[in-house]
Amino acid sequence: MSIEPIPGTGVETQPELLRRIEKLSKINAVLMDRVERSMDRQGNAFSLFQTAITLEAQIRSRTEELTHVLRSLERTNGQLSAAKEEADNANLSKTRFLAAASHDLLQPVISAKLSISMLSDLQQGQEGKRLARQVECSLQTIEDLIKTLLDISKLDAGVVTPEIRCFPLDDLLAGLHATFESMTPANGFKLKVRPCGLVVESDPALLQRVLLNLVSNAIHYTEQGGVLIGVRRRRKVCYLDVVDTGLGIPECEQRRIFDEFYRGSASSKGNRAGLGLGLSIVMRITQALGHELTLKSSPVSGSRFRIALPVVGKVTEQREQAPYLALPQALSGIVVLIVENDPPAAKAMQKLFQQWGCQTQLASGLSEVSEHLLRGERLPDIVVADYHLDENDVGVAAIALVRKIDPSVPALVVTADHSKETVSNVRAANAVLLQKPVSPGQLRTTVSNLLAARDAPHTASV
Repeated sequence: MSIEPIPGTGVETQPELLRRIEKLSKINAVLMDRVERSMDRQGNAFSLFQTAITLEAQIRSRTEELTHVLRSLERTNGQLSAAKEEADNANLSKTRFLAAASHDLLQPVISAKLSISMLSDLQQGQEGKRLARQVECSLQTIEDLIKTLLDISKLDAGVVTPEIRCFPLDDLLAGLHATFESMTPANGFKLKVRPCGLVVESDPALLQRVLLNLVSNAIHYTEQGGVLIGVRRRRKVCYLDVVDTGLGIPECEQRRIFDEFYRGSASSKGNRAGLGLGLSIVMRITQALGHELTLKSSPVSGSRFRIALPVVGKVTEQREQAPYLALPQALSGIVVLIVENDPPAAKAMQKLFQQWGCQTQLASGLSEVSEHLLRGERLPDIVVADYHLDENDVGVAAIALVRKIDPSVPALVVTADHSKETVSNVRAANAVLLQKPVSPGQLRTTVSNLLAARDAPHTASV
């Protein structure tokens, strides 16, 4: 039975209602689906929101932790920086202390060395000469200890700054020969120094320190034969060789001999106990100078240490004869003004010059130098002065007083002060610098050269 619509009432029939219900059901299903998808999206967004909040909290926590660590690191770095600065200051203070102490320690050493040299010459018997030689060796050991202590302190403190300049290499070799000629053994040992006439570029004071160590080692470990110091030129480079006929160094030890306190298997065979520091200092100084250092050695043929130096030219006027190949100039009759505030050192130096036939004038400071000049005494032929005098006076000021009367008077400054300021001031005063303790042979040769240069000066150029 079907329901018919009532005419005029607008009531739908059953099929129409069924169709409408079906349509509304579909619309409702679509709407519910959209609502469900919207709810899902809102749920995902909420989850993401919660996740973002959690991550933000974690990031904030990690940031705070990192900030705390960075601040702690900054405090630690500040403490480390302060500790490093304190250590550097302590190192510099130690270096200054050692420099001052070494000056005071070297003062009596030079007096003792000069006195023992004179005492040795006065000895007639072999026993007396042997004892004098033994004392001289002991003094040399003390000198080596003081100089080594100061060198290591300066190198460790990083205060050694090379002063590179051009200079005639023969001048350095002449002083080297004068230093060691009186120290070589008497049993046929030969020390040969070959002049080269070259002008090189380096720090002469540091290079001299290197050569002093190398030659001292070579003499120490050479019982027969001798030591040769020679130069070979290869265009813009010259090779300065220190060659000996000594015990040699086994190949297995050649790398280790430059380490601190390493003396090698040959040390027990030497004629004097070494410190094991000389070659370490040599390596450090050559590295600071930028010079290549090489070694060639064998237990059969001895050793050769080679230093590569840049060559900038030749000496323009060669000396007629190298000063270290000739006998020292006769000093008899010359007047030497000795300016020294340490009485034992002054007396020892005075006796040494008097032994060479010189007339001497003693002064402990500028006031006594002025007194000698005002008394109208004979003007000195040469001034030999210590650098540091009493009442903060300096030797170069004493030299200046003499040169006000005669600017041509040569001057020699003998000091234990290795500072750049002292070296610069002595150089500016046109004086020659010798480091204490100085051997009698080196002193006599230097004085002879200065007097000869006054009469026949020579110049060097590149």
